[in-house]
Amino acid sequence: MKNTSKPGFPKIPKIQHEGPSSRNPLAFKHYNPEELVEGKSMKEHLRFSVVYWHTMCGNGSDMFGWGTFDRPWDKGVPAGSIEQAKRRVPVFFEFCEKLGAPFWAFHDRDIAPHGRTLRESNKYLDTIVSLCKQEQKRTGTRLLWGTAQNFVHPRYMHGAATSCNADAFAFAAAQVKNAMDATKELNGEGYVFWGGREGYTTLLNTDLKREMDHLGGFMHMAVDYKKKIGFKGPFYIEPKPKEPTKHQYDSDAAACLNFLREYGLLEHFKLNIETNHATLAGHTMHHELEVAGAAGALGSIDANTGDVLLGWDTDQFPTDLYLTSQIMLTILKYGGLTTGGTNFDAKVRRESFEPVDLFYAHIAGMDTFARGLKIAAAIRKDGRLGDFIKNRYRSWDTGIGRQIEQGNVGFKELETHALKLGEVTTNESGRQEYLENLFNEFI
Repeated sequence: MKNTSKPGFPKIPKIQHEGPSSRNPLAFKHYNPEELVEGKSMKEHLRFSVVYWHTMCGNGSDMFGWGTFDRPWDKGVPAGSIEQAKRRVPVFFEFCEKLGAPFWAFHDRDIAPHGRTLRESNKYLDTIVSLCKQEQKRTGTRLLWGTAQNFVHPRYMHGAATSCNADAFAFAAAQVKNAMDATKELNGEGYVFWGGREGYTTLLNTDLKREMDHLGGFMHMAVDYKKKIGFKGPFYIEPKPKEPTKHQYDSDAAACLNFLREYGLLEHFKLNIETNHATLAGHTMHHELEVAGAAGALGSIDANTGDVLLGWDTDQFPTDLYLTSQIMLTILKYGGLTTGGTNFDAKVRRESFEPVDLFYAHIAGMDTFARGLKIAAAIRKDGRLGDFIKNRYRSWDTGIGRQIEQGNVGFKELETHALKLGEVTTNESGRQEYLENLFNEFI
């Protein structure tokens, strides 16, 4: 099956690295794919990914207004049709190719429309997967991960894997099965679970334990099916605390890890951490990454940010150097991204309605992460921050501290030690302001 659609961005050339002195808005100032940082290229470190849903399916609408985006490739075909879906595929891969992004990501119902039945939906998905496979081969763009959109359709109003309706649970399982098949067919490097409506609005109508048990069982079924089809990539869970439900079961990194441990799933999953979701959980992205990393579960990231003056998931492109530097500092600390990547789950603002704005937005995000990577590497090479932390915990490296960490003492022995001390007299300043200023030296 060939697609003969016209180019979506005929006047835009392939984006090149021109360096910090360039004033070309369609050029990278800092992202140089082959530049080595800590012995590895930027392309390998950052593993940038473009999402299909915001890039191709967003129209600029919000809860207060109609869509605003000018998308020439959508004109002349019915909205939500398979014809529209076919037309979008080559435009998307042209965008990835010109941007130089090595990866992409999708929801099943973003690349292909909802059908009147599951059978029709599956047929639509197979059709678009075939086109995507051709475009991947043509452009060299690879699939970072796929997932199922189990939250938009009215059948999931009460949840999918946590629905009070067993038929909705079954439909969700069938949809995930086919999304996993599509991900494998496209040689995806991983598969993500995001529980868009896996939570509750009120406990007055909710059996929380039963829903959690159902969610655990659903994930075990997914693990079994993964083994059956021979899919080798990791599973990811993406934490988010609220929106659209009041409370979602995957509320933050710690809650996800606790769920995975409780249901015996930790060996099969890592986490996909998103900046805007961390904010909604009352955390920083830095915190969420450290929680995941400390548990050996840091898998991938969704690169975006929220607006501090707005209390919802605005999914803006990241342009804050402090944010990206902190992110890359933790990612480098835990060995870097491997099967995961830096996935731009971000959308242009409603007012940025022209097609070229998609390039401006992604270039900004990629440059900001490239600078964050270089800043983090410079901080690590300098060593003062690492040395400060190491020195702050030096009492645990010898003596009683070492004995505690090795499990060689209990309360009785620690009481004897405390009685000999008389009082703790070795506390030192945490020097937060000094460290913040030290960090500033590299920005």
